Amino acid sequence: MDKNASLADQLRESIEESIATGTLTPGAPLDEVELARQYKVSRTPVREALLQLAATGMVDMRHRRGAAVAELGARRLIEMFEVMAELEAMCGRHASRRMSDEERVELLAAHRACEAARSDGDADRYYHLNEHFHHLIYAGSHSEFLREQALALSRRLRPYRRLQLRVKGRLGASYSEHQAVVDAIIAGEGDVAAQALRAHVVVQGERFADLMAALAHWQASQPTPAESAMS
Repeated sequence: MDKNASLADQLRESIEESIATGTLTPGAPLDEVELARQYKVSRTPVREALLQLAATGMVDMRHRRGAAVAELGARRLIEMFEVMAELEAMCGRHASRRMSDEERVELLAAHRACEAARSDGDADRYYHLNEHFHHLIYAGSHSEFLREQALALSRRLRPYRRLQLRVKGRLGASYSEHQAVVDAIIAGEGDVAAQALRAHVVVQGERFADLMAALAHWQASQPTPAESAMS
C-alpha cells in the first residue's frame, strides 16, 4: 500500500471530522503548510487529502488563494436536504422489504442506543448514534448504488445535521421520528417508512429557520484565524 495514499486518507478523515464538529467553520482557510505542521507530515499527503475533500464538495480549491472549507448558501443547503430526504425515503422503502431479521434486530438496538443519549441530553453522542442508525437503513436497502449515494450526501451534510441536534427540543423530536421509521420498517410498510424518513430529514419552515440560527450562532462562537494563531 502506498504510504502517502494511506496517510492522505487518515488526514482526510481527520479534517472532515474537524469540519463536521465545527472546529473548522465554513470559509475557514486550509493552509497546507500549517496543516502539515499540525499533523507532523509533509505537504504531499495534506494536498492529497484536500483534493479528496474537494471532490466531495467539503473543501473549495481557490485559484491562487489556496483551499478553504466550503460555504453553502441557504438555497443550496435546502436543495441538498431535499435530495437527502428523497434518498433516505428510497432507502427506507427498500429496507422495509429487504432487511433480514438480523438487520432489523440491529436497527432496533441502534434505536435504543439513541434513546439513552437522548435521555442524557448528549447531543454529540446522539449525533454519532443517529448517524449509525441511518447508515443501517442505507445498508438495509440492499442497493449498493443507493447506499453509496446516500452516504456521500450524508457526509457532505454532516456539519449541518449535527447542528440541528443542538436546537432546543430537537433530540426528543428526532427520537420520536426514529420511532415512526423503525415501526414502519419492522412492519414492512415501505410507503410509510419512506414518508417518515422524508419528513425526518427534509428541512423546511421553522426547522430551516432554526438551522440558520444555529449556524449563525456556531460561526459567531468560533475564533477568527488571527485569534486561533495567538492561542
